[in-house]
Amino acid sequence: MKFVEVNGIKLSQLMIGTGDIKKWGSTEMLDQFVAAGGTAIDTAHQYREAEKIVGQWLRETGNRDRVVILTKGAHHDDGSPGARVTSEAIRKDLSESLERLGTDRIDLYALHRDDPSVPVGPVIEELNRHLEAGTVRAIGASNWTYLRIKEANEYAASHGLKGFMFNSVNLSLAKANEPRWEGCVSADEATSDWHKANQLPLLSWSAQAGGFFAGLFSPEDRSNAEMVRVYYNEDNWERYRRAVKLAEMKGVSSNQIALAFVLNRPFPTGAIIGPRSQSELNDSLQAMNIELTGEQLEWLNLEREELA
Repeated sequence: MKFVEVNGIKLSQLMIGTGDIKKWGSTEMLDQFVAAGGTAIDTAHQYREAEKIVGQWLRETGNRDRVVILTKGAHHDDGSPGARVTSEAIRKDLSESLERLGTDRIDLYALHRDDPSVPVGPVIEELNRHLEAGTVRAIGASNWTYLRIKEANEYAASHGLKGFMFNSVNLSLAKANEPRWEGCVSADEATSDWHKANQLPLLSWSAQAGGFFAGLFSPEDRSNAEMVRVYYNEDNWERYRRAVKLAEMKGVSSNQIALAFVLNRPFPTGAIIGPRSQSELNDSLQAMNIELTGEQLEWLNLEREELA
């Protein structure tokens, strides 16, 4: 297992997502993930029952001190209507997440969505209160643009506070035509350049682009409306063809190449995965061992025409 560090917290580079945990039918996948050396679990207040299931699993297994919990709050579509990126909503969601998870601290706490109309100052001030109280060990942003994170961190620096310590947006080899879900943010080249310059860890959701590189789709098959809307474009199909070619050269799968693309960025990264079986988990674990050169990364991303 390889690791990434956030504010002194060491977590596995692969993180297991629990958004679909109710569909698993059991928590066996969590057991398998931890047995394989995984330490990071991604969940959210907005996932309704997921935090409760994870909390029960933590109690039954005694694994709280073995894992790093990333949870999120202040989602615009979670709870009472109206503004959600507020001090009140953050306090409410965090308190309920702590109770559901049965823990006294959240290792990584992220705001699930942004509201660009909200000034960053009060948000950073509220999050710092929880850092000082010890109920949160690191703060981050999920689905915030890098410009808003930059603004927030500049505010923090000028007021003697701590800024965002990680970012969680979509980063994948396939580039999204439009947000997969309302309010979501995907990392473009400017975002990647900013992370490279600042070395702020990026924990990617949908790192494998919903299975785009798994050989399940084709330009002619337009039966999956969401995949067509988000990922179908000629550049992505060329990226897919190149991933297949490089996979053949390395003796791995194109899906593993896509995950390795995220894990081999020139800045700290993690990838949130959603395996549905032991074989899918093993596939992702093996992808961590794939080393990609700068030239290969550029070629996969269509930044160069030839691969020497």
